[in-house]
Amino acid sequence: MTNQTDRALAFRALHIPGTPLVLPNAWDAVSARLVEDAGAAAVATTSAGLVWALGAPDGERVDRATALAAVARIAEAVTVPVTADIESGYAEDAEGLADTVRAVLAAGVVGVNIEDALYGAGAGGPLRDAGEQAERIFAVREAADAAGVPLFVNARTDTFLSGAGGVDLTLERAAAFRAAGADGIFVPGAVDPGTVKELVNGVDGPLNVMAGPGAPMVAELAALGVARVSVGSGVAQAAHALVRRAARELLDTGTYRSLADGLDYGEVNALLERAR
Repeated sequence: MTNQTDRALAFRALHIPGTPLVLPNAWDAVSARLVEDAGAAAVATTSAGLVWALGAPDGERVDRATALAAVARIAEAVTVPVTADIESGYAEDAEGLADTVRAVLAAGVVGVNIEDALYGAGAGGPLRDAGEQAERIFAVREAADAAGVPLFVNARTDTFLSGAGGVDLTLERAAAFRAAGADGIFVPGAVDPGTVKELVNGVDGPLNVMAGPGAPMVAELAALGVARVSVGSGVAQAAHALVRRAARELLDTGTYRSLADGLDYGEVNALLERAR
């Protein structure tokens, strides 16, 4: 893959219902290299994990330049395509969203997740109006097309996470987002097999499911027709849990059992030194 368009087309081709693209989300350069080294066909960022590493809480609490500088380091660290979680787009209007897209492309990214959650005090509800969100997705699509890169736009709807509605509302919003130019639909919080199957059947395009403990295995999600499986901040949360366990063990008992399964120092160094 010699250029960004090649990487974008390759990434787009990985979304196959029944043979899903599996994405263990990364949050910095070393986690991205580890994901790539494990055999992932692409790397997806987790916005939560990324901003935690920057010392901020999740929920679009860092500015666009800061977030995308971190994304650029991830894209630079790997050879596989990278898709970035850009939260709600780091902008309030179409012009600002176009600026975000240009910055995303400058970072070397070939896909984005853009969500319909509202952030900040005074928000009228947990989700943006479907028509407004469709306009935002259209602005992202238009900016990417103007740049000549077939950016994969994965439209996230938080209908299930927010409790705003179930399958019917999700399908209504998905249809509006697809009509506006979204390539795929991401529905975190929906993992019940019956629900997932309804969404697969009702969404006109590849469906992304966020999995984790208690969710069906990847093979089961594949059998339901899912085209993309990601884990959000799950890997980052597991890594941070290890940090807390190891710190507490060292401080409380003076022992080191939590460190026993750590990666070899030389292995990590070699991974990051390896010529791309």
